[in-house]
Amino acid sequence: MIILLIVILFLGGFLLYSLLRVRITASVYHHVTPAMRQTALYQHVRYLSVHIGSRSIYEYEKLLKTENYICSALEKRGYKPQRQEVSYKDQFYNNVIVTLKGTEAPEETVLVGAHYDTVLGTPGADDNASSVAVLLEAAGMLKEFSPNRTIRLVFFALEEPPVFRSQYMGSAVYARQAKERGEKIVAMLCLEMLGYFSEEKSAQTYPIPVMHLFYPDRPDFIGVVGNLDSRKLAKQVARYLKKHSSIPVETLVTVSAVPGVDFSDHKSFWDEGYPAVMITDTAFYRNPNYHASTDTIDTLDFDRMKILLEGLVETIKALSDQEGTSS
Repeated sequence: MIILLIVILFLGGFLLYSLLRVRITASVYHHVTPAMRQTALYQHVRYLSVHIGSRSIYEYEKLLKTENYICSALEKRGYKPQRQEVSYKDQFYNNVIVTLKGTEAPEETVLVGAHYDTVLGTPGADDNASSVAVLLEAAGMLKEFSPNRTIRLVFFALEEPPVFRSQYMGSAVYARQAKERGEKIVAMLCLEMLGYFSEEKSAQTYPIPVMHLFYPDRPDFIGVVGNLDSRKLAKQVARYLKKHSSIPVETLVTVSAVPGVDFSDHKSFWDEGYPAVMITDTAFYRNPNYHASTDTIDTLDFDRMKILLEGLVETIKALSDQEGTSS
């Protein structure tokens, strides 16, 4: 018992050290070319993080404005988005959903999601406007694609505190109702913070000391995180991303006891027994602006985001191929 307590205290102390080390690290800022400023990817993040800004559960009108922006952007790309009601304390919010119906196995779903809310007081450029922007552009690039399996792209309401890890999360509502109606989700990809990268050595931290022996110390990669039941999906997603993108990809398949592993919408799908992974820049293990007023658009690397977007689209296409996830 004493040894176990010592181990727990040591791991807890190391985790605290890792988080504090990131917090005091100087933020990286990226020059954005005039051409990149004109791209839809940049414009989405700018509208969400600069024009709207903080998009928390305490700012109902801002969340409504965000939802309407997402719907408008999808309509411009030829979709007819659906809204799924999410309620919390007598207020009503919406998940926004678009569907590309499968041609050969329409009863099977590949779902890709990103939450669009923030904690109070942060512009939320990386968390999570970066993912919303990537998902919006992925929707545009997939519009004329004819998948074997059904593809659903979902913009989730209410991921952040105070509803975080509760039944009121937008993703929890979706996953629970999907289970009730018998939706067969064969792969769920959760996009959680996709824009913060750095070339600084030793700027990447981890929750457990030994991870430094197996993973890079430079935060220039994207992570694919899964639980043990989703290990096959995690390997597939990592393989496809590596094949179709030049950004380094690292995979972590482990238990939820590792801090941060289940800190997003994929957990809602794990809870319902669906295979799900999180694709992430590793959030608070590298980004000193996490949940802060400094999470601004000028800290994002849009060149890498564009490369990742292209790889993600090809990954979604591969997963939607019936043979792609059965091998």
